[in-house]
Amino acid sequence: MQDQYELIDSGDGLKVERFGKYLLQRPCQQAIWPKKQLSLGKKIDYTFSREGGNHWTKNGHLPDQWTVEFAGLTMQAKPTDFGHIGIFPEHISHYAWMKNFIPMYPTFKFLNLFAYTGAASLFMAKENAHVCHVDASKKSVDWAKENARLSHLEDKPIRWIVDDAIKFIKREAKRHSFYHGILLDPPSFGRGAQGQVFKIDEQLFELLSLVKEVLHPEEGAFIVVTNHTPGITGLILENCLQALNLPKGKLRSAEMVIPSKQGYKIPSGTFATWNVER
Repeated sequence: MQDQYELIDSGDGLKVERFGKYLLQRPCQQAIWPKKQLSLGKKIDYTFSREGGNHWTKNGHLPDQWTVEFAGLTMQAKPTDFGHIGIFPEHISHYAWMKNFIPMYPTFKFLNLFAYTGAASLFMAKENAHVCHVDASKKSVDWAKENARLSHLEDKPIRWIVDDAIKFIKREAKRHSFYHGILLDPPSFGRGAQGQVFKIDEQLFELLSLVKEVLHPEEGAFIVVTNHTPGITGLILENCLQALNLPKGKLRSAEMVIPSKQGYKIPSGTFATWNVER
């Protein structure tokens, strides 16, 4: 199965990407360089703009949703009011890194917090991890379930949880329910299933402290925290992980990047990881 995503061009505050058979143009604040004009003359199928309010413009009679082969999965692409389409290419490098830990355990338990449309959940399930997928939005969880169906993974051991991440982890800690690998992608600002407010600059360390409580005390393999909030660097994330006093292991942090075969690479958020050394 060949990936159907490609970053075609970027610059002048824009990016042009191919998702399946369609080309999308969206704002990209980081792209302050000039475009290479690799998309010049190409038909842009969907254009997202924030001028006059968030809106998409279609170039002709195009579907409201379609499928894209991505990371060995079949994902439903669907333009949203926020300019997302449900697929985040900058995360793909974490998937290959995380799957390396699965064979180390008879049953690898993976927790995906703020899991959205479920690419990481489905990738790990495809690699035979037992997955817990948590998101406060029922609409997002339903979207992830549809991606599971499209990818023929609906029978894999995946727990679908609609809940506030902090409330869920607290309950899991009380139940002594532990995970070998944990991924979290907290938003800058969010609301839980019952209206709970989350602000990353105020609650990130609290969240990570709770994550530590559900990391398996003897067999914990990794924590990955990703971030798209301006001002929160990879080093900040790494320092937060270090302050948790996790078991002896390796820490690293960096920018997340969307690669391009011919155009410029785009920085797209930051990440930090901790993993046990074996």
